Amino acid sequence: MAGGFDIVALIVAAGKGERAGGGLPKQYRPIGGKPMLAHAIQAFSRHPAIDRIQLVIGAGQEALCAEAMAASGAPPALFLPLVTGGATRRESVMRGLEAIGKARLVMIHDAARPFLPAVVIDRLVAALGGAEGAVPAIPVADTLARGGTELGEVVPRDGLVRVQTPQSFAFDTILAAHRAWPEELEATDDAQILRAAGHAVAIVAGDPALEKITFQEDVMTAEQRLGARMVTRVGMGFDVHAFADDTDLWLAGISIPHSRGLAGHSDADVALHAITDAMLGAIGDGDIGSHFPPSDPQWRGASSDRFVEHARGLIEAAGGVIDHVDLTIICEAPKIGPHRDAMRARVAALLRLPERGVSIKATTTERLGFTGRGEGIAAQAIVTVRVPEDR
Repeated sequence: MAGGFDIVALIVAAGKGERAGGGLPKQYRPIGGKPMLAHAIQAFSRHPAIDRIQLVIGAGQEALCAEAMAASGAPPALFLPLVTGGATRRESVMRGLEAIGKARLVMIHDAARPFLPAVVIDRLVAALGGAEGAVPAIPVADTLARGGTELGEVVPRDGLVRVQTPQSFAFDTILAAHRAWPEELEATDDAQILRAAGHAVAIVAGDPALEKITFQEDVMTAEQRLGARMVTRVGMGFDVHAFADDTDLWLAGISIPHSRGLAGHSDADVALHAITDAMLGAIGDGDIGSHFPPSDPQWRGASSDRFVEHARGLIEAAGGVIDHVDLTIICEAPKIGPHRDAMRARVAALLRLPERGVSIKATTTERLGFTGRGEGIAAQAIVTVRVPEDR
């Protein structure tokens, strides 16, 4: 679109979400190892129709949001500048729309609906070819009745639907409708605001996966739903580097005091190299040499932290979750024991894992072979991940 964007996803993530428990606003509660918001971002970022993502967050939530953005694996260029929401959802949406400025279409979505099937986005885009607004909805299946302290009369459910998000609109139309809405009134959703402005709203088939997460039990159900769609894969990595003079020794992201370092094109962190290869192996995505060829001068002396973070990003972009890392360092010297805790903490930080998800062991080869003669250090790593079953 000339002078603006084509389709922008506006994700509302400004609420407190206290009913879901856990001490965090619910949009940042972890599901499948990453924040709830990250799943919603990921769904939009993977869809080719989405041009940009506008996040509307609560005051003081910038750090939490940055973690969710990183965990989603979405490219930074996809995000518009963060917007701080208002006292109500309607005000938050309005601020987001004003910040976007100009677009052809906008999809307004609640972060509390983390599992957004791509087919729903497809349906909404298609419906907006002949309407100013479209919403996903699913039929009401349960018996409806009036209630209180006792059951009242049954309410006919024919023609009733449960409305979900994302709700999609012609941008200029929904922005004008929001501006015209009386400030003293609150709206249950954006489709209501569009209808009040005199526009029809189309209905497309929704999806049970779009259920809203409100309570703690909803979080548990979401975990079970996500787990049912995941399979476990294991990758193994092995690396060896020779000792070299006049260089620092780096192991598992930690500088180790020693008389010699390791020779290599990067910082030669043999432990992180093994972990990187194991992660790449778990998702069938080549090896460290294919991603960071030693012939490329930009990797000369590079920190191996970057290799690990790159592989972690590939796993996250594939919708995967790293569950556990088991690393064995093989050498006669230096002694690994005094540095084990620092190594474990560093690897856990790089992979965004709790320390209990990282095991670091050390062994010798009883003076046999390359490492036994003190010529260098070897490392072997096994990484366990969960990925979507169709990956």
